[in-house]
Order: sequence, then C-alpha cells, then structure tokens
Amino acid sequence: MDDRAIIELYNKRDENAIGETQNKYGRYCYSIAYNILRSNEDSEECVNDTYLKVWNAIPPKMPQIFSAFIGKITRNTALDRYEKERAQKRDAGIELALDELSECISSEMTGEASDDFALKNAINGFLASLPKRTRIIFMRRYFYLLSIKEISDGLSMSESNVKVTLMRTREKFREYLENEGIVI
Repeated sequence: MDDRAIIELYNKRDENAIGETQNKYGRYCYSIAYNILRSNEDSEECVNDTYLKVWNAIPPKMPQIFSAFIGKITRNTALDRYEKERAQKRDAGIELALDELSECISSEMTGEASDDFALKNAINGFLASLPKRTRIIFMRRYFYLLSIKEISDGLSMSESNVKVTLMRTREKFREYLENEGIVI
C-alpha cells in the first residue's frame, strides 16, 4: 500500500492504518530504535509507541513524506526512552555522537519556533550541499546514531576515514550555520 493510502486510513481513523504501517515500515522503525536503544524489547516497545504517536498525530498533521515522518517520531521516541531509562549509565557512543553535534548548535538556539524553523531549513540546505557519500556518513552518525565502526563497515571505509570525514563535515556545518546567520 502506498503512503497516501496509509495516511488516508489514519484520517478515516481506520485501525488498519497501524497494520499497514507496520507491514511497510516496521523493520525501518525497529532498526532506528535498535541503533539507539541496543535492546530488542525496548526497540519493539518503542516501535509500538511510535504507532500510537502516529495515530494521535494524523490528523491533524498531514505528512508530505510519511517515511521521514515516522522515522523522526521513532527516533525521538527512542531518544526519550534512552534518556529516561539510562540516565545513570549512558552509552558512550550515543552520548559522544550527540556531544559532537552539539558543538555545532548552541543550546540557546533551540526552543523558539522561528529558531527551530530556521535551524531546520539550514540543516536541510547544508545536507543538500554535501556530496552523497558525505551526506550518508553524516546522517548515519547523527540521525541514525550508528557507531563509527558500523558506518565504516557499512560503507567499506576505514574507521579513521569516517572520523576525518565527520570532523571536516562538522567544521563545514559550523561555518554553514555562521554564514546563514545562525548563532552558534
């Protein structure tokens, strides 16, 4: 079933929408959750929470790209669960990835809706300007929160090459944000 038909099921409040979402995006959502939580049970619960959040979000929201919409909800749900359940014993890999990216974006930048919109547009513009391979590395690290090793294995690159690419890309990202007038 295509995404528009699934969204239409949500709009009609047809419970088949959840089953169709699970059939089409279940593995996608699970992989996002698992990359963050590293637990089968937690990941499955996170995916189920995602389905409920999508059910509650549509309507009124009408996502243009359903896969991105559900991926973002899954990611945010998994990050919330991660913070809640592992506040005392943090996974160094995920914390490191978030710390790396926080160097580019100031904590003062988040909060205001207009600032969030400007930041979202700047991030999208930056990602569009990157070469495909660099964009894939950046997204795998900072959206899907894969480890350096997982990225290097998946792209048949050395870990040091991935690290250098990420370091240079973060620097370019910082410069891009400054050029866009976004306070860092």
